[in-house]
Amino acid sequence: MTRLWAAVAVASLLAALATGSLLVGGCAQGSDSANDPTPTPAPASDAAGGKAKPSGNSARRRAPLPRAHCPRRLTNCREASGRIIYVERVDPDGDGDAHFVLLSPQGITAPGITVVDVRRSLRPSPLPGPGERLSAAGPVYRGSYGQRQIHATQVHTRRR
Repeated sequence: MTRLWAAVAVASLLAALATGSLLVGGCAQGSDSANDPTPTPAPASDAAGGKAKPSGNSARRRAPLPRAHCPRRLTNCREASGRIIYVERVDPDGDGDAHFVLLSPQGITAPGITVVDVRRSLRPSPLPGPGERLSAAGPVYRGSYGQRQIHATQVHTRRR
């Protein structure tokens, strides 16, 4: 669980940097479009002169991540979804649950970060890894290090 807490701390820092809540000094020279020698490529069109077609990975459309929802009867329930940045596959206490650290706008554990505890019976098989997306809902309780985390009652994942 110590690695999980370290992952939460690093992820919080990264989320703060990404959202601009943590200011980092720096200097960059902007480019003036009139003085920029790099031409802007025109969008490609098909042979019939129609609209441009997406190429590469953008051509494949992915199904949206199903959202997990809180049951009405459950108090203190929260929903969160986001990209997985850390997975604790083997829980030190041996009860078989998995922990996921998500970059999520809901920010239940820390700004931009949510930890999700998934009990053995709800663990997706195969277990998703970093970069994949997860949606979870469940009551929020304190973890073993005092962090707020979702104890999932519903979990959905989407592969890359």
